[in-house]
Amino acid sequence: MDPRSEQPAPRGVAVVAGASGFVGSALVGALADDGYEVRTIGRSGADATWDDGRGIRSLVDGAAILVNLAGKSVNCRYSDANRDEILRSRVETTRLLRQAVTDAAAPPPLWLNASTATIYRYAMDRPQTEGDGELGTGFSVDVARTWEKEFFADDLPATRRVALRMAIVLGDGPATATLVRLARTGLGGPQYDGWWFPHRRYRGIGPHPTGDGRAPSHRSRGRQRFSWIHIDDVVGAVRFVRDHTAISGPVNLAAPAASDNRTFMATLRRIVGARIGLPAWRFMLEPAMWALRTEPELVLKSRWVAPGVLTAAGYTFAFSELESALRDVVARPRG
Repeated sequence: MDPRSEQPAPRGVAVVAGASGFVGSALVGALADDGYEVRTIGRSGADATWDDGRGIRSLVDGAAILVNLAGKSVNCRYSDANRDEILRSRVETTRLLRQAVTDAAAPPPLWLNASTATIYRYAMDRPQTEGDGELGTGFSVDVARTWEKEFFADDLPATRRVALRMAIVLGDGPATATLVRLARTGLGGPQYDGWWFPHRRYRGIGPHPTGDGRAPSHRSRGRQRFSWIHIDDVVGAVRFVRDHTAISGPVNLAAPAASDNRTFMATLRRIVGARIGLPAWRFMLEPAMWALRTEPELVLKSRWVAPGVLTAAGYTFAFSELESALRDVVARPRG
Protein backbone atom coordinates (compact mmCIF):
# COMPACT_ATOMS: atom_id res chain seq x y z
CA MET A 1 0.00 0.00 0.00
CA ASP A 2 1.25 3.44 -0.89
CA PRO A 3 2.03 5.09 2.52
CA ARG A 4 0.80 8.37 1.12
CA SER A 5 -2.72 6.93 0.92
CA GLU A 6 -2.73 6.66 4.73
CA GLN A 7 -2.30 10.40 5.22
CA PRO A 8 -5.46 12.33 6.14
CA ALA A 9 -6.88 14.64 3.53
CA PRO A 10 -5.85 18.27 4.10
CA ARG A 11 -8.48 20.17 6.05
CA GLY A 12 -6.99 23.64 6.00
CA VAL A 13 -5.60 25.70 8.86
CA ALA A 14 -6.51 25.16 12.52
CA VAL A 15 -5.58 28.02 14.82
CA VAL A 16 -5.10 27.10 18.49
CA ALA A 17 -4.64 29.84 21.06
CA GLY A 18 -3.20 28.83 24.43
CA ALA A 19 -1.79 25.55 23.12
CA SER A 20 0.93 25.08 25.74
CA GLY A 21 -1.18 23.36 28.42
CA PHE A 22 -1.94 19.67 28.50
CA VAL A 23 -5.41 20.11 26.95
CA GLY A 24 -3.95 22.34 24.26
CA SER A 25 -1.13 19.90 23.51
CA ALA A 26 -3.63 17.06 23.13
CA LEU A 27 -5.82 19.10 20.77
CA VAL A 28 -2.88 20.28 18.66
CA GLY A 29 -1.79 16.68 18.15
CA ALA A 30 -5.32 15.53 17.33
CA LEU A 31 -5.94 18.32 14.83
CA ALA A 32 -2.61 17.61 13.12
CA ASP A 33 -3.56 13.93 12.93
CA ASP A 34 -6.84 14.96 11.32
CA GLY A 35 -5.01 16.72 8.51
CA TYR A 36 -5.03 20.33 9.68
CA GLU A 37 -2.11 22.68 9.32
CA VAL A 38 -1.94 23.81 12.96
CA ARG A 39 -0.90 27.35 13.80
CA THR A 40 -0.67 28.68 17.35
CA ILE A 41 -1.14 31.94 19.25
CA GLY A 42 0.54 32.36 22.62
CA ARG A 43 3.08 34.18 24.72
CA SER A 44 6.26 32.77 23.14
CA GLY A 45 7.30 30.13 20.64
CA ALA A 46 3.99 30.53 18.78
CA ASP A 47 3.21 31.60 15.25
CA ALA A 48 1.77 34.84 16.64
CA THR A 49 1.99 36.44 20.07
CA TRP A 50 -0.81 38.28 21.83
CA ASP A 51 0.79 41.68 21.18
CA ASP A 52 0.93 40.99 17.42
CA GLY A 53 -2.51 42.04 16.28
CA ARG A 54 -1.64 41.88 12.60
CA GLY A 55 -0.23 38.36 13.00
CA ILE A 56 -3.36 37.20 14.83
CA ARG A 57 -5.63 38.62 12.13
CA SER A 58 -3.54 36.95 9.43
CA LEU A 59 -3.81 33.54 11.11
CA VAL A 60 -7.55 33.79 11.79
CA ASP A 61 -8.49 35.02 8.30
CA GLY A 62 -9.16 31.92 6.21
CA ALA A 63 -8.77 29.41 9.04
CA ALA A 64 -11.00 26.33 9.01
CA ILE A 65 -11.29 26.19 12.80
CA LEU A 66 -10.32 28.43 15.71
CA VAL A 67 -9.79 27.02 19.21
CA ASN A 68 -9.10 29.29 22.17
CA LEU A 69 -7.79 27.79 25.42
CA ALA A 70 -5.86 30.84 26.60
CA GLY A 71 -5.97 31.94 30.23
CA LYS A 72 -3.88 31.89 33.36
CA SER A 73 -4.09 28.56 35.18
CA VAL A 74 -6.53 28.51 38.11
CA ASN A 75 -4.14 26.14 39.88
CA CYS A 76 -2.88 28.95 42.09
CA ARG A 77 -3.79 30.91 45.19
CA TYR A 78 -6.47 33.51 44.59
CA SER A 79 -4.44 36.52 45.60
CA ASP A 80 -5.66 39.86 44.30
CA ALA A 81 -3.00 39.82 41.56
CA ASN A 82 -3.83 36.27 40.52
CA ARG A 83 -7.58 36.93 40.59
CA ASP A 84 -7.18 39.92 38.29
CA GLU A 85 -4.91 38.00 35.91
CA ILE A 86 -7.21 34.95 35.76
CA LEU A 87 -10.02 37.22 34.57
CA ARG A 88 -7.96 39.51 32.34
CA SER A 89 -6.12 36.70 30.55
CA ARG A 90 -9.41 35.11 29.51
CA VAL A 91 -11.44 38.16 28.60
CA GLU A 92 -8.77 40.12 26.75
CA THR A 93 -7.55 37.20 24.64
CA THR A 94 -11.13 36.31 23.71
CA ARG A 95 -11.80 39.95 22.77
CA LEU A 96 -8.71 40.04 20.54
CA LEU A 97 -9.82 36.89 18.76
CA ARG A 98 -13.37 38.16 18.32
CA GLN A 99 -12.05 41.33 16.76
CA ALA A 100 -9.89 39.26 14.41
CA VAL A 101 -12.89 37.14 13.41
CA THR A 102 -14.98 40.30 12.85
CA ASP A 103 -12.28 41.80 10.62
CA ALA A 104 -11.63 38.62 8.61
CA ALA A 105 -12.55 38.51 4.94
CA ALA A 106 -12.97 34.74 5.34
CA PRO A 107 -13.85 34.17 9.00
CA PRO A 108 -13.47 30.66 10.45
CA PRO A 109 -16.73 28.68 10.21
CA LEU A 110 -16.17 27.26 13.72
CA TRP A 111 -14.81 28.88 16.87
CA LEU A 112 -14.45 26.76 20.00
CA ASN A 113 -13.71 28.72 23.17
CA ALA A 114 -12.80 27.22 26.52
CA SER A 115 -15.10 27.81 29.46
CA THR A 116 -15.66 25.95 32.72
CA ALA A 117 -18.31 23.80 34.37
CA THR A 118 -17.62 25.81 37.52
CA ILE A 119 -20.03 28.37 36.07
CA TYR A 120 -22.90 26.39 37.64
CA ARG A 121 -24.04 26.65 41.25
CA TYR A 122 -22.96 24.36 44.08
CA ALA A 123 -25.27 21.41 43.35
CA MET A 124 -26.02 18.24 45.30
CA ASP A 125 -29.70 17.91 44.40
CA ARG A 126 -29.58 17.43 40.63
CA PRO A 127 -27.18 17.62 37.67
CA GLN A 128 -26.80 20.89 35.80
CA THR A 129 -27.28 20.78 32.03
CA GLU A 130 -26.94 23.48 29.41
CA GLY A 131 -30.72 23.78 29.23
CA ASP A 132 -31.74 23.85 32.90
CA GLY A 133 -28.51 24.55 34.76
CA GLU A 134 -28.45 27.40 37.28
CA LEU A 135 -25.44 29.68 37.35
CA GLY A 136 -23.74 30.21 40.68
CA THR A 137 -22.15 33.23 42.36
CA GLY A 138 -18.71 34.35 43.43
CA PHE A 139 -15.27 34.59 41.88
CA SER A 140 -15.00 31.48 39.69
CA VAL A 141 -18.55 31.89 38.41
CA ASP A 142 -18.04 35.57 37.62
CA VAL A 143 -14.88 34.75 35.66
CA ALA A 144 -16.81 32.21 33.57
CA ARG A 145 -19.82 34.48 33.04
CA THR A 146 -17.68 37.44 31.96
CA TRP A 147 -15.59 35.19 29.72
CA GLU A 148 -18.63 33.74 27.94
CA LYS A 149 -20.26 37.15 27.61
CA GLU A 150 -17.16 38.39 25.80
CA PHE A 151 -17.12 35.29 23.61
CA PHE A 152 -20.75 35.55 22.50
CA ALA A 153 -20.73 39.35 22.05
CA ASP A 154 -21.60 40.84 18.65
CA ASP A 155 -23.08 39.12 15.65
CA LEU A 156 -20.76 36.78 13.74
CA PRO A 157 -23.13 35.25 11.18
CA ALA A 158 -20.45 33.24 9.35
CA THR A 159 -18.96 31.69 12.50
CA ARG A 160 -20.51 29.02 14.69
CA ARG A 161 -19.48 29.58 18.31
CA VAL A 162 -19.30 26.89 20.99
CA ALA A 163 -18.29 27.48 24.62
CA LEU A 164 -16.70 24.33 26.05
CA ARG A 165 -17.78 24.18 29.69
CA MET A 166 -15.15 21.71 30.88
CA ALA A 167 -15.41 19.73 34.08
CA ILE A 168 -12.17 18.67 35.81
CA VAL A 169 -10.09 17.03 33.09
CA LEU A 170 -8.42 13.75 34.01
CA GLY A 171 -5.06 13.43 32.31
CA ASP A 172 -1.53 14.75 32.49
CA GLY A 173 -2.63 17.99 34.07
CA PRO A 174 -2.33 19.84 37.37
CA ALA A 175 -5.68 18.80 38.89
CA THR A 176 -5.04 15.10 38.36
CA ALA A 177 -1.44 15.41 39.55
CA THR A 178 -2.53 17.10 42.79
CA LEU A 179 -5.16 14.45 43.56
CA VAL A 180 -2.81 11.54 42.76
CA ARG A 181 -0.14 13.07 44.98
CA LEU A 182 -2.60 13.36 47.86
CA ALA A 183 -3.64 9.71 47.45
CA ARG A 184 -0.10 8.37 47.23
CA THR A 185 1.02 10.20 50.36
CA GLY A 186 -1.80 8.79 52.46
CA LEU A 187 -3.87 11.98 52.37
CA GLY A 188 -6.38 10.71 49.86
CA GLY A 189 -9.38 10.32 52.12
CA PRO A 190 -12.62 12.24 51.71
CA GLN A 191 -12.48 16.00 52.06
CA TYR A 192 -14.99 17.70 54.34
CA ASP A 193 -16.11 21.27 54.11
CA GLY A 194 -16.62 23.26 57.27
CA TRP A 195 -15.60 26.32 59.21
CA TRP A 196 -12.51 28.37 58.42
CA PHE A 197 -11.38 31.88 59.23
CA PRO A 198 -13.26 34.45 57.15
CA HIS A 199 -11.55 35.55 53.94
CA ARG A 200 -12.53 37.24 50.68
CA ARG A 201 -10.54 35.28 48.08
CA TYR A 202 -13.75 33.94 46.53
CA ARG A 203 -15.60 37.27 46.36
CA GLY A 204 -17.13 38.27 43.04
CA ILE A 205 -15.14 39.98 40.32
CA GLY A 206 -15.66 41.77 37.02
CA PRO A 207 -18.14 44.42 35.92
CA HIS A 208 -21.01 42.81 37.87
CA PRO A 209 -19.63 40.93 40.91
CA THR A 210 -22.00 38.40 42.45
CA GLY A 211 -22.34 36.91 45.92
CA ASP A 212 -21.98 38.48 49.32
CA GLY A 213 -18.18 38.31 49.37
CA ARG A 214 -17.98 35.65 52.05
CA ALA A 215 -16.30 32.28 51.50
CA PRO A 216 -18.94 29.55 51.10
CA SER A 217 -19.20 26.67 53.58
CA HIS A 218 -21.32 23.54 53.15
CA ARG A 219 -21.86 20.49 55.36
CA SER A 220 -21.42 18.02 52.50
CA ARG A 221 -19.81 15.21 54.59
CA GLY A 222 -17.56 14.29 51.67
CA ARG A 223 -20.53 13.75 49.37
CA GLN A 224 -19.95 16.86 47.27
CA ARG A 225 -20.32 15.86 43.62
CA PHE A 226 -17.27 15.51 41.39
CA SER A 227 -17.84 15.93 37.66
CA TRP A 228 -14.96 14.90 35.44
CA ILE A 229 -13.98 14.12 31.85
CA HIS A 230 -11.09 12.13 30.42
CA ILE A 231 -8.70 14.04 28.15
CA ASP A 232 -9.48 11.62 25.29
CA ASP A 233 -13.14 12.64 25.53
CA VAL A 234 -12.23 16.32 25.42
CA VAL A 235 -10.56 15.59 22.09
CA GLY A 236 -13.43 13.34 21.01
CA ALA A 237 -16.04 15.96 21.91
CA VAL A 238 -14.18 18.65 19.95
CA ARG A 239 -14.17 16.41 16.88
CA PHE A 240 -17.84 15.58 17.42
CA VAL A 241 -18.87 19.23 17.73
CA ARG A 242 -16.84 20.07 14.64
CA ASP A 243 -18.66 17.43 12.61
CA HIS A 244 -22.16 18.19 13.95
CA THR A 245 -22.89 21.65 12.62
CA ALA A 246 -26.22 22.00 14.45
CA ILE A 247 -24.38 22.30 17.77
CA SER A 248 -23.71 25.82 19.00
CA GLY A 249 -23.70 27.77 22.27
CA PRO A 250 -22.58 26.30 25.62
CA VAL A 251 -21.65 22.60 25.66
CA ASN A 252 -20.87 20.74 28.89
CA LEU A 253 -17.74 18.59 28.62
CA ALA A 254 -18.34 16.12 31.44
CA ALA A 255 -18.72 12.36 31.64
CA PRO A 256 -22.35 11.27 32.10
CA ALA A 257 -21.72 9.53 35.45
CA ALA A 258 -20.56 12.10 37.99
CA SER A 259 -18.90 10.72 41.11
CA ASP A 260 -18.75 12.23 44.57
CA ASN A 261 -15.68 13.19 46.53
CA ARG A 262 -15.73 10.18 48.85
CA THR A 263 -16.10 7.67 46.00
CA PHE A 264 -13.59 9.45 43.78
CA MET A 265 -10.87 9.44 46.42
CA ALA A 266 -11.55 5.79 47.39
CA THR A 267 -11.27 4.76 43.74
CA LEU A 268 -8.06 6.71 43.31
CA ARG A 269 -6.54 5.16 46.45
CA ARG A 270 -7.33 1.69 45.21
CA ILE A 271 -5.71 2.38 41.84
CA VAL A 272 -2.48 3.87 43.24
CA GLY A 273 -2.24 1.18 45.93
CA ALA A 274 -2.58 3.48 48.92
CA ARG A 275 -3.61 1.42 51.94
CA ILE A 276 -4.84 4.39 53.91
CA GLY A 277 -6.41 7.70 53.11
CA LEU A 278 -6.73 10.15 55.93
CA PRO A 279 -9.85 12.29 55.79
CA ALA A 280 -9.29 16.02 55.71
CA TRP A 281 -11.51 18.78 57.08
CA ARG A 282 -11.33 22.32 55.78
CA PHE A 283 -9.18 23.42 58.72
CA MET A 284 -6.63 20.84 57.53
CA LEU A 285 -7.06 21.52 53.81
CA GLU A 286 -6.57 25.28 54.02
CA PRO A 287 -2.93 25.17 55.23
CA ALA A 288 -2.18 22.14 53.03
CA MET A 289 -3.52 23.85 49.91
CA TRP A 290 -1.66 27.01 50.89
CA ALA A 291 1.56 24.98 50.89
CA LEU A 292 0.67 23.51 47.49
CA ARG A 293 -0.14 27.03 46.23
CA THR A 294 -3.66 26.11 45.13
CA GLU A 295 -7.22 26.44 46.43
CA PRO A 296 -9.49 24.04 48.39
CA GLU A 297 -12.27 24.84 45.92
CA LEU A 298 -10.82 22.10 43.69
CA VAL A 299 -12.09 19.38 46.05
CA LEU A 300 -14.76 21.14 48.12
CA LYS A 301 -17.12 22.63 45.52
CA SER A 302 -19.96 20.29 44.55
CA ARG A 303 -19.84 20.22 40.74
CA TRP A 304 -22.64 18.11 39.29
CA VAL A 305 -22.71 18.63 35.56
CA ALA A 306 -24.36 16.50 32.87
CA PRO A 307 -23.48 16.53 29.14
CA GLY A 308 -26.98 17.29 27.91
CA VAL A 309 -26.05 18.57 24.45
CA LEU A 310 -23.52 15.85 23.68
CA THR A 311 -25.79 13.06 24.90
CA ALA A 312 -28.78 14.33 22.92
CA ALA A 313 -26.66 14.57 19.77
CA GLY A 314 -25.43 10.98 20.17
CA TYR A 315 -21.85 11.35 21.35
CA THR A 316 -20.35 8.10 22.70
CA PHE A 317 -17.86 8.59 25.53
CA ALA A 318 -14.60 6.65 25.37
CA PHE A 319 -14.46 6.77 29.17
CA SER A 320 -17.87 6.86 30.81
CA GLU A 321 -16.86 5.06 34.03
CA LEU A 322 -14.62 6.67 36.64
CA GLU A 323 -12.43 3.68 37.49
CA SER A 324 -11.41 2.92 33.91
CA ALA A 325 -10.67 6.61 33.32
CA LEU A 326 -8.50 6.88 36.43
CA ARG A 327 -6.65 3.64 35.69
CA ASP A 328 -5.82 4.92 32.23
CA VAL A 329 -4.48 8.32 33.30
CA VAL A 330 -2.52 6.93 36.28
CA ALA A 331 -0.86 4.34 34.01
CA ARG A 332 0.13 6.91 31.38
CA PRO A 333 3.68 8.26 31.58
CA ARG A 334 3.88 11.80 32.86
CA GLY A 335 4.80 14.18 30.07
